[in-house]
Amino acid sequence: QVQLVESGGGLVQGGGSLRLSCAASGRTFSNYAMGWFRQAPGKEREFVAAINYSGGSLGYADSVKGRFTISRDNAKNTVYLKMNSLKPEDTAVYYCAARPGFTGVATLFYEYDYWGQGTQVTVSS
Repeated sequence: QVQLVESGGGLVQGGGSLRLSCAASGRTFSNYAMGWFRQAPGKEREFVAAINYSGGSLGYADSVKGRFTISRDNAKNTVYLKMNSLKPEDTAVYYCAARPGFTGVATLFYEYDYWGQGTQVTVSS
């Protein structure tokens, strides 16, 4: 069983920045593919960013390319999402997800086995 705990959400003005963190349990975090998804009220959960086990391969949704950066620290069992130039349309609950034993980049929600509880990000105009 893998437990994921997100943190770092909050209220920020448009154009501002936030960094989300996701701490994972387990001794084999270094072989987990990790991803970030988000869900706004009344909308489906959507892919934001993903990273492979080593951090050598990344994937981003077109809507966040150039603004968001995903990274990981395997020594700390943590994945990060740095969000710059935030827009009101980035407002959502952000979830991290894990897929143990997958060496690629997973961009579809059903590819993931474990999910965090989510952290709210609200961007004011």
